[in-house]
Amino acid sequence: MINAVRWKSTMEILTPEEINAIHEASLHILETTGIVMPLADAKYDYLVELGCKVNREKKRVFFSPNVIEDALKKAPSSYALFARNPENDLFLDGAHGYLTLDGCGNQVIDIDTGEVRASSKESLGQAIKLADFLPQIAFLWPCVSAQDCNPRLQPLHELHAMLLNSSKHIQAMTAVDPLNAQGTIDIAAAVVGGRENLKKRPIISNFQCSISPLSYDGHGLEAAAIFAEAGVPTGFMIMPIGCSTAPATLAGEIALGNAEIIAGMAFLQIFYPGTPTFYGSCATMMELKRGGVTCGGPEDFILQGAGAQMAHFYKVPANIGTFATGAKASDWHAGVENSISGAVSMFSKSDMMCGAGLINGARIFSFEQCVMDCEIYEVLRRVAQGCDINPETLALEVIHKVGPQNHYMVEEHTLKHIRDVWQPAVMDRSLYDEWAARGKPSPDQIARDRAKEVLAQHQPMELQNAQSVKEIIAEYEKKYPIS
Repeated sequence: MINAVRWKSTMEILTPEEINAIHEASLHILETTGIVMPLADAKYDYLVELGCKVNREKKRVFFSPNVIEDALKKAPSSYALFARNPENDLFLDGAHGYLTLDGCGNQVIDIDTGEVRASSKESLGQAIKLADFLPQIAFLWPCVSAQDCNPRLQPLHELHAMLLNSSKHIQAMTAVDPLNAQGTIDIAAAVVGGRENLKKRPIISNFQCSISPLSYDGHGLEAAAIFAEAGVPTGFMIMPIGCSTAPATLAGEIALGNAEIIAGMAFLQIFYPGTPTFYGSCATMMELKRGGVTCGGPEDFILQGAGAQMAHFYKVPANIGTFATGAKASDWHAGVENSISGAVSMFSKSDMMCGAGLINGARIFSFEQCVMDCEIYEVLRRVAQGCDINPETLALEVIHKVGPQNHYMVEEHTLKHIRDVWQPAVMDRSLYDEWAARGKPSPDQIARDRAKEVLAQHQPMELQNAQSVKEIIAEYEKKYPIS
């Protein structure tokens, strides 16, 4: 069973006036500065017909505001992310929020030795098997890359590893070119019994990233078109870096990133109207001492909340970068950053929160961190849902029955509701002497042991048509061998 959020408590980073100011600024950017979008001439012709300006030599599109606004109205506000196991279907309806993994790291902490090593298809499979068991993880990203596979077809091998190890919905976020988009569709269709079945119940979704500032890759837009034609939900994600690929001011970064996303979503709705889409943001800031990225800090958290609010302004689901601490280990640093990051995304009503399990600025997957992130998420989920106030929960009868100077431990009302009290999986609530007698295990040790237990015992749902998937990948390998 998926542990989804149902919000009662929320927060707002931006006022309604500030949201409108961001929207107007983004429209101004797209009309006057434009955005690079490599497209076929026929598509440029159609955009010109709609009232846009196009510099074909520079592949730059200048969107008129009405074209953007009219296109965005065609995007559905709610839809489902289906799964191989219908019990894992997710509903993006504005009333639920879901957690996923992060992607796509290139290293993993070996669960047995604790050593950092290059990621592989096998290590991705292990990570997905853990995620399949954890009820907090609602859908999947390829959290690490299958670096031991043909680099041209790595996304297909990553999809294969995920399908073998989980029956949850998969966001195939590494399929960013036409070849792998087509292969991803072929594999997903084989699993569900054909393309029509995939259209009815797409067990995969996808997103394409802009290249800040104000650019899209032509291959990515082609891939988006392939997914849209197959009826697969297709979002757009930004990853601007303030002070580097975006302005130093938060308002400027938000306006720039918002322009990139709404241009992508408008492109999709102009040429493939009604395709389910979403607003994705993994915006961050430059780490000023070394030129990297902060991946945790007040600016990052403000960008998270603002991204969720802008998505809701456009009435599409929000997929917001969450967790992915800059810490090098599952320590105090990681706990602080991921707790605040998780709280901001959750209380900003992010429909999708990516993602659990990565440390060192989304470079290294840690099994223990994944378990610990799920614990953080679970605490926040319970807080966000608040409490139910009704005659049963007000407990007036049992309060009267027990009266003063007594206790509730043997009351039927207590027995009925005692399982509602949240219990930790990682946090140790034992007495100090008991904890010391066990060797003073740290939270990361407890989480690592939990992950080992899951990997040893959990059996994911069997993959239907597994042989067909193997044959499809083998055919692609024949056509596109390692050069």
